[in-house]
Amino acid sequence: MRTQVAIVGAGPAGLALAHLLHRRGIESIVLESRSRAHVERRVRAGVLEAGSVDLLLAMGVGERLRREGLVHRGIALRFADTSHRIDFDELTGGQTVTVYGQQEVVKDLIAARAALGLPLLFESEVSAVNGLHGDRVAIAYRSADGIERIIRADYVVGCDGFHGVCRRAIPASELRIYERDFPFSWLGILAQSPPVSEELIYTHHERGFALVSMRSPTISRLYVQCANDEHVDDWSDDRFWTELRARLASDAGGPNVVAGPILQKGITPLRSFVAEPMRYGRLFLAGDAAHIVPPTGAKGMNMALADVRVLAAALDAFYARGDDGLLEAYSPTCLRRVWRTQRFSAWMTSMLHRFADVSEFDRRVQLAELDYVISSRAASQTLAENYVGLAFT
Repeated sequence: MRTQVAIVGAGPAGLALAHLLHRRGIESIVLESRSRAHVERRVRAGVLEAGSVDLLLAMGVGERLRREGLVHRGIALRFADTSHRIDFDELTGGQTVTVYGQQEVVKDLIAARAALGLPLLFESEVSAVNGLHGDRVAIAYRSADGIERIIRADYVVGCDGFHGVCRRAIPASELRIYERDFPFSWLGILAQSPPVSEELIYTHHERGFALVSMRSPTISRLYVQCANDEHVDDWSDDRFWTELRARLASDAGGPNVVAGPILQKGITPLRSFVAEPMRYGRLFLAGDAAHIVPPTGAKGMNMALADVRVLAAALDAFYARGDDGLLEAYSPTCLRRVWRTQRFSAWMTSMLHRFADVSEFDRRVQLAELDYVISSRAASQTLAENYVGLAFT
């Protein structure tokens, strides 16, 4: 098969890019190693920046998002047994975020592509990407029927995540890797339980970090900080609910946590990762294939959408006018925003979590920083502006 752009990975980045290209009259084929059912059930991030919401609405795939998404105009920072609200609406001139699960974004994008009858090949595992400096790229893959096939394309875009094949197609000598592993993880659950709060609560506690979030008016997404060497089996349902209540409690009672059936439970290590550059010959990287952030700042899916927004415009300029200037600028353009987002995510993570190997002095500094954030308009505004999303440039 031949196409203009081959896209590896049917997550938010790959599917959004394919839809953006279609709207510009650019052909693409999307390959995904997993089944459609697996991709649509894969629970990931759930907070969309204002710019991400605007993008999905402009693409014509935001009808269900507009109907079912939960608009949040602030978050709470909870420390020293007290909650303090950061008012996004007031601090950013009306900007908000929307809680809408990544799997729901994926479902909407898959439905849109299927309705158009455009190629989206599930259970098609890419084994090699060749010809990155030739006239065309050759993408070798095994299709769902077990046959080895090749797609030839002008360009290939790796949206296949951290463990995907595309980044590995770049010689190690041509990549610069920057990474940091944090000394803790998140134990997260999806529970059939009414949300503790109408907005997210980020909690700094001597027992460790906790986050209260939600996916709908009846489904809660909840997290507690745990050690890197812990396993899901170490955490019974009762232990989780007890620990969450302890971290949210106060002399005044704290938020009311209603335990419900746990639908999903998992442990996520926290890490920061950036691969530079995000382009090598005819290969472009987007989303988790190029960068990962700790989930504290709710940025993973938003970074992926930001990447493909830039790339779609660059490919449009090339195919419409023969102008490759934006393609040449793709990596530095994206990386400027990536590093600003890395800074914010690392700052939120360092401020809110309990580090086992720090002194009591350092812990008091954490509390002082939290106190400064909630008492200084400038500091609150910095957090709010980053959380609702940096401007696209």
